[in-house]
Amino acid sequence: MRILYLDLDALNPSHLGCYGYHRNTSPTIDRLAGGGVRLTNCYASDAPCLPSRTAFCSGRFGIQTGVVGHAGTAAQPKNLGPDRFFNDSYLTEGLAGRLQKAGFHTAMISPFGQRHAAWHFYAGFKEIHNTGKGGMESAEEVMPAVDRWLDTNAASDQWFLHLNFWDIHTPYRAPAEYGNPFENEPVADWFTDDVLAKHIKKTGPHSASDLFMYRDTNTEIWPRVPKRIVDRETLKQWIDGYDTAIRYVDDKIQQIIDKLKAAGVYDDTVIIISADHGENQGDLGGIYGEHGTADHATCHIPMIVRWPNQQQNLVAKGLHYNLDLAPTLMQMIGQESPDLWDGKSFADTLTAGQDVGHDELIVSQCAHVCQRSVRFENWIYIRTYHDGFHLFDKEMLFDLEADPHEQNNLASQHPELCKEGLWRLMNWHDQQMIKMVKHCNDVVDPLWTVMRENGPFHAQTEHLRPYLERLKETGRADGAARLAEKYATELAAAQ
Repeated sequence: MRILYLDLDALNPSHLGCYGYHRNTSPTIDRLAGGGVRLTNCYASDAPCLPSRTAFCSGRFGIQTGVVGHAGTAAQPKNLGPDRFFNDSYLTEGLAGRLQKAGFHTAMISPFGQRHAAWHFYAGFKEIHNTGKGGMESAEEVMPAVDRWLDTNAASDQWFLHLNFWDIHTPYRAPAEYGNPFENEPVADWFTDDVLAKHIKKTGPHSASDLFMYRDTNTEIWPRVPKRIVDRETLKQWIDGYDTAIRYVDDKIQQIIDKLKAAGVYDDTVIIISADHGENQGDLGGIYGEHGTADHATCHIPMIVRWPNQQQNLVAKGLHYNLDLAPTLMQMIGQESPDLWDGKSFADTLTAGQDVGHDELIVSQCAHVCQRSVRFENWIYIRTYHDGFHLFDKEMLFDLEADPHEQNNLASQHPELCKEGLWRLMNWHDQQMIKMVKHCNDVVDPLWTVMRENGPFHAQTEHLRPYLERLKETGRADGAARLAEKYATELAAAQ
């Protein structure tokens, strides 16, 4: 058996044709989806990059591993303490380690472990190719390593290859000569003039007027993106940049498929397409090119599994986590899953078409904001502990069926649903703390570690004072006043 896992950084599934997008961004991915199973409601349990991939490789929630942020204590896995043996749990009970134990040659082509000093991400891999630019490499720089590996190994049996592409992550670096396949195609029709006007006035990092987090983008270095989004033309330039990056990676995936076919192994190779997180493109009231919240746009990810001789052209609507893939793979290859894992197998979907899933999903974000959210029925309930300078309400509630881009907070209109969301969140938290008592060397919720260490890494108080001045200079003095009032204690302490 051969398994190819395509890890497409920052891919929002709502920009894929097979998930209903109006542009032809993904013909290759769409064909793969037609030959397999597409999960429509799969989410990263923990976002963004480091927490998500830690959850994926360990099969565990961030509250258990301790990795929920990008710096500080909560960017390091929890100390295993006296129960750590000669090897740690990332090898003995991580996904790659389990595949290796089952006889797979495990290989990775990715710079991610070095990018975030996430050495546990490499555990269980026999072969690692670091593409060397910490995530700033484009697909044309990754493909030579892919070609060499497939030329050597494709025809072999029992391999698992984790392959990482980064072009879909800001700042959208498809080569200039690739052109713009969407030059004559409009953006999605939900971007009305009224919506855009609100977005231009939004306060917060990575809003339309702050595309490079707290400042303008550098259009000399990254010509595919505008300096700011100020009108429909610059909005289209931004969305075109993202969509072109997706189409560019999709072309590379077709090259990989051609390689597998040339080696005579395409028909019996498992191909999985997913992402570490999605990407907000105007979602949650006007965030662009960011994955810094615990909302639908950031945490909703593609999950497409083409498994030879199993279900084809199947759409499954059950609720799933990214970390459900680990127990699914174990069941599909006839292996047991560790008790430590938090995921739930969807192998019955692949083999019998049964739409299995969770009753609700709890997703977390502690790198840019501190939030936990509950996805249940057609709702997402978002509870904010630190707003990352976005001026979010403590409670937000969105109807994802009527408002998939999260523009209208309905929390005040549905207090009963907020209570239900909070009850589900607290029930999950109780279960996690009970599990922590049994399996961890501490009983610490790392969300509160982040709060104690001056908040999320990307929203430290040192960023706030210059950002207040920028808000005033860009016609958003009202947002500056509200932020200054909300964070008066922190600003005073930083003087």
